[in-house]
Amino acid sequence: MTLAISTSWNAHRFNDGAGLLFEINQLKFKAIELSFNLSAGMVDSIAKESRRLGINIQSLHNYCPIPDGLTPAQALPDCYSLASLDEQERSLAIKYTKSTIDTASRLGARAVVLHCGRVQIPDLTRRLINLYNQGLKDQADYIKLKDEMIRQRKSQAPAFLKQVLNSLDELNAYAKIKGVFLGVETRFYHCEIPDIFEIGVILKKFCDAQIYYWHDTGHAQLMENLGFAKHKDFLDLYGDSLIGVHLHDILGCQDHLAPLVGKFDFALLKPYLKPETLKVIEAHYPATIKELIKSRDFIAKLYEVD
Repeated sequence: MTLAISTSWNAHRFNDGAGLLFEINQLKFKAIELSFNLSAGMVDSIAKESRRLGINIQSLHNYCPIPDGLTPAQALPDCYSLASLDEQERSLAIKYTKSTIDTASRLGARAVVLHCGRVQIPDLTRRLINLYNQGLKDQADYIKLKDEMIRQRKSQAPAFLKQVLNSLDELNAYAKIKGVFLGVETRFYHCEIPDIFEIGVILKKFCDAQIYYWHDTGHAQLMENLGFAKHKDFLDLYGDSLIGVHLHDILGCQDHLAPLVGKFDFALLKPYLKPETLKVIEAHYPATIKELIKSRDFIAKLYEVD
């Protein structure tokens, strides 16, 4: 597959698809992933311009386009949670995920990247990151907070995971009709679903289905840096079910950096990547054009892609 870049890098600076894709075209990317902060009008204009420029839309990040009545700032990937115990919210999550699947099918994209919702407990990930940034990892306060996070999540997670499985059951059937694959993504916040073990539960239930694993380099490395799971374990456990990867670098707990700006060793992924694995650079602002060109050349050479 052609190396892609996510429009999450520059979508916030444009309200027209032509300008957005002109900038991406200057970076010499010939494939993109549509990010979750795009209006229906933006999606349509990007689709039109991508055909003119010969840029392939390989994947979409849920929700795309943004749900009705929400601004791009409000339309986060779990603005409606597929794990919600509130059936009205969960039905909206399913509705707008189906809309994303429809859009992916219409545009000829291969996959939709999913956030599967969250366990509804106070999330303390940022507090733990603050202790990490102070150099207190493995000190008493850090260990106490991390253990409390694990305890709280474990006691509450089963009910929310059950809702995720119910949601994915319906979405899997719909995606099959539409000829689109669904990639369940590694998460950043500890309260989010799935954690490293829940990925296995999902993949076991949906074996030989439309649902696969989507690996995120920054998120998996954050889990290792904070002490929750080893990065390589995600790949060893679920590499056979891998459909796509988000490629971004990380320094400590700051992720979504352009590859080569942080300290992650991208060679770690190479044994797990197949030619058909979707490969998407997901750097965010303030990554620069110069950094992204360097990242593109590095990743393309390392993974032997165009």
